[in-house]
Amino acid sequence: MAACRIHGEFELGKFAAKRLLELDPEHDGAYVFLSNVYAKGKRWEKVGEVRQLMKHKGIWKERGHSKIEMDNEIHEFLTADNSHKHADDIYGKLAEVVCKLKQVGYAPNTCVVLIDVDEDEKKDMVLLHSEKLALCYGLLRSNNGSPIHIIKNLRICEDCHNFMKLASKVFEREIVVRDRTRFHHYRDGSCSCKDYW
Repeated sequence: MAACRIHGEFELGKFAAKRLLELDPEHDGAYVFLSNVYAKGKRWEKVGEVRQLMKHKGIWKERGHSKIEMDNEIHEFLTADNSHKHADDIYGKLAEVVCKLKQVGYAPNTCVVLIDVDEDEKKDMVLLHSEKLALCYGLLRSNNGSPIHIIKNLRICEDCHNFMKLASKVFEREIVVRDRTRFHHYRDGSCSCKDYW
């Protein structure tokens, strides 16, 4: 399914997801994949059907979160999280980071937002992913030039991947993100995965 998503083979991906659900009717990833395929095609009624089926079966998509260790303490962030005691500073740093990255060509990739909202809302949503918040906290609390290590429970999205690459260059930092699939080691604007993840 991941290969089908990467290469745009959505019909084959739907076949694989449906086959997986025959073998494992509780596989949350297959339901989410189907929902995302329908969302990319703007087939919102089918998205609703899949989400309703998940709800009926008691299957929930795991919520994304990121963790970073600073000063011997683990700090955890959810998407659009403002519960952290330094939330105001983190969001201020995020605004600064986004401004600097836009100066070198960053534009939020709203294709990763697969819900039916307007384009401005999608831009806001993609900027508030948990790994971006963790990165900004790391930039605030660590020494200049020191590496930043983040752990993400789900696979990093394409927008966050590009965001981290640019941030590593602009802020001259080594950034390591461990997502569900692999380590991403960002340095000087490139990633160790060579943009295949």
